[in-house]
Amino acid sequence: MDSKYLIIYNELVNKIENGKVDANSKLPSENELMQMYTVSRDTVRKALNLLEGNGYIQKVKGKGSFVIDINRFDFPVSGLTSFKELSEKMGIKSSTILQELELVKPDKFLKKQLNVSEEDDIWKVIRVREIGNKKIILDKDFLNKKYVPLLTKEICENSIYEYLEKELSLKISFAKKEITVQQVTEEDKKYLDFENYNMIVVVKNYIYLDDMSLFQYTESRHRPDKFRFVDFARRK
Repeated sequence: MDSKYLIIYNELVNKIENGKVDANSKLPSENELMQMYTVSRDTVRKALNLLEGNGYIQKVKGKGSFVIDINRFDFPVSGLTSFKELSEKMGIKSSTILQELELVKPDKFLKKQLNVSEEDDIWKVIRVREIGNKKIILDKDFLNKKYVPLLTKEICENSIYEYLEKELSLKISFAKKEITVQQVTEEDKKYLDFENYNMIVVVKNYIYLDDMSLFQYTESRHRPDKFRFVDFARRK
């Protein structure tokens, strides 16, 4: 027979997954759940901890437990896909908001990431991606001006990759990726709709042309509740 906390957990999961409990709504309090299921506070807390650990709720100190939107967008890990291409493929309404576009001299960090000298010019592009009226991705792109002589607001708000491939005839070949989970920064809070989340998924991309030239470094920062990163693997 299932433990009582598992019964509570499974019933709440069923309600969340079947839309009987709305995303972002507040669950009954611990006291209310204790009365509903005739169990101890410890049993209720075990169920809530399991719900939080499996990504169904977010517990907010002093406020209660809130249901996370489990309808996430699949983001391919192995592919090299632009945001515009991904949005069109998923058939979702989205928009790009350009926050910064300027030429900068690389600091110590950028010199290392792009393998450039302090004399090189680097395009700095900061964009916010909005899906369903929620700002959920912060993209920080750095492109070597040697390969990308011009960028405009219109290009950045449409698709940089589309411009590079169709207008500049650059052959974008592959990327090395690094995915980590980090604490939310003040910059993240400034640009994104973060609600109660304190962690962010960071995807770093080192992007190369077909002649092995590293021309772009990107830091794409995703709100954790809106994406699941998927891949296909086959054992050889």
